[in-house]
Amino acid sequence: MGHKSTSTVAPTDGPSDCASTSTSSDGPPASSADEGPQASPPEAPPPPPRPQVSLLQPSQKKRTKSVKMYRLFRSVFRTFPIISPGCRLPTVLPGGPSHHSDAHLVGGTRVTGTLFGYRKGRVSLAIQEAPKCLPHVVIELALQTNSLLKDMSSGLVRIALECDKRPDRTKLLDEPLWTMYCNGKRGGYGVRREPNEEDLNVMQLLQAVSMGAGVLPSVNANNNSAGLSEADAQDGELAYMRAYFERVVGSRDSEAFYMLNPDGSNGPELSIFMVRI
Repeated sequence: MGHKSTSTVAPTDGPSDCASTSTSSDGPPASSADEGPQASPPEAPPPPPRPQVSLLQPSQKKRTKSVKMYRLFRSVFRTFPIISPGCRLPTVLPGGPSHHSDAHLVGGTRVTGTLFGYRKGRVSLAIQEAPKCLPHVVIELALQTNSLLKDMSSGLVRIALECDKRPDRTKLLDEPLWTMYCNGKRGGYGVRREPNEEDLNVMQLLQAVSMGAGVLPSVNANNNSAGLSEADAQDGELAYMRAYFERVVGSRDSEAFYMLNPDGSNGPELSIFMVRI
């Protein structure tokens, strides 16, 4: 029985069995070829959900009667003779505001204006009846946001938008294309557009802000409406400036928007003129 056990162990310790064992352990597994292509890397987590837009529709009440009464009173008042008083009142009272934009203009309407855009992209102008209302008009200006911030630091900015008269009776704010001038220098064209998803998201985030300036994180990196590539939009910040504007309608072919500064402040002056010539 001892001899049989020795002969049984010998084949197990032989070189042929060792070679076969090392080959099977060092080589690739036989089943690796049947596993198919390698698994793809895990996908990035989905972006956080966007805030639901809860902006209100602008009021539909008509103001034609009050406007007609004001224009009638103005036309009658212009027929009166001009009398020059002997003593003249000072144009600015002592201690009073020194900026024309601090006073409420006669015949004007107060609206909310927001200038916003990526620092490396173009700036857009949104006009709202109130901060919680949908934009009445959005115009993309031919002006870089960085350039506007630089001009605002100087204290005086005048933006003029001009367009040609056409036979159809289009409302002034509904004109699609404007020639833009900033402080007397021609800068390109302003384009009116319908509020897109990015515009509505910005207005939604700022609905609690009546006046102020700051930056917001990139609202929509995949939207190139601001003239940016995806990389620039992802790395950039969206700057904004919101204030009350006095809207003065001169005629059906001219309107002006004057930025109102808080009482007692000497902030920058910004005026936007829209003229159809």
